[in-house]
Amino acid sequence: MAEAPRIGGLPAVTLAADPVAGRASVVEAVVLPGRGFMLLQATVALPSGQRLDLLHAPPLAEAAAQLDGGPEDFAGNRSFAFGGALLIPYANRIRGRPRADSREIDTTIDGRPARLPRNWGGKAAGAETYAMHGLILATPIPYEKAAPDRVTGRLAAGDFGGRWPGGADLSFEWRLCDGELRLQVEALSLGPEPLPFGAGWHPYFRVPSGDRGQARLRVPAARRADVNDYDEVLPTGRLLDVASTPYDFRGPGQALGALYLDDCFTGLDADGGEMVVQLLDPAASLGLRVTAPSPPVHAVQVYAPPDQPFVVIEPQFNLPDPYGAEWPADVTRGMVSLPPGARCAYAARVAVFAV
Repeated sequence: MAEAPRIGGLPAVTLAADPVAGRASVVEAVVLPGRGFMLLQATVALPSGQRLDLLHAPPLAEAAAQLDGGPEDFAGNRSFAFGGALLIPYANRIRGRPRADSREIDTTIDGRPARLPRNWGGKAAGAETYAMHGLILATPIPYEKAAPDRVTGRLAAGDFGGRWPGGADLSFEWRLCDGELRLQVEALSLGPEPLPFGAGWHPYFRVPSGDRGQARLRVPAARRADVNDYDEVLPTGRLLDVASTPYDFRGPGQALGALYLDDCFTGLDADGGEMVVQLLDPAASLGLRVTAPSPPVHAVQVYAPPDQPFVVIEPQFNLPDPYGAEWPADVTRGMVSLPPGARCAYAARVAVFAV
């Protein structure tokens, strides 16, 4: 059997499971251990026998060409352009002072200095640039295919190459189980100082019908983070109530219409300790459900341009720029501080169902 294509120096890993009789099931997943254990694609089997791609992503060979470490892939940026990247040890944006001699920022993390890659920012002239989506986007992670439906990995991340306070040992698992796709990441603080830690996942979920306007979204969030604009997308430090606004996605689900979204939702209603987001596609008679324990998940970033047939749903620990001075002292930013020897976990499940 030919070896799977290698991306980031490691082979792509394909997981497979049998469908669950009588209902839609996630039956295949392609994981890229060489790119921070990101999910490239997953396949859904319908009771009719039809199979659909769950994510907006190019074929494997094309993905390999894009995830090449070139100018557009600085610091692993192409990992969060499609599929589903893992965002560790923080999700979303972190601001700081740009360095004149390198593409980096100097910033403060949990009261300690850090130097992070300056890998994102607004496109307008003079727009601010900042650090985005963690430090493992292009990191190869040693792995083991523990079973046909399960792959695990472990990364002795330490201080992430001198960029992050504290020390981390990370473990990863992707699994197909009972028709669902399941993710778990665990962080162990190695000490001797506390480890600041946040996590997120960045999946581009396809609208199967291609008709994004009629797709319906449910996010059980009472507030969203106000931003300066949709170019820099920087938080102002205000949390706005969603009630009686176009951003109220509580209840049975609201049609997206032509609404542009690049918004961080918080104040989550976590029934039974779990936060549930749903994306419904009535035109395809399908829906998907994303479930994550909350806490530690305190926020969900939703990115949904009106001209694209996907919705990015990002359950994450933290608000954008979680250590920024713009936030009032009483706002929960979501990052955790792990004492030496302490652990925490990030988990998410995806299920597909008929509507």
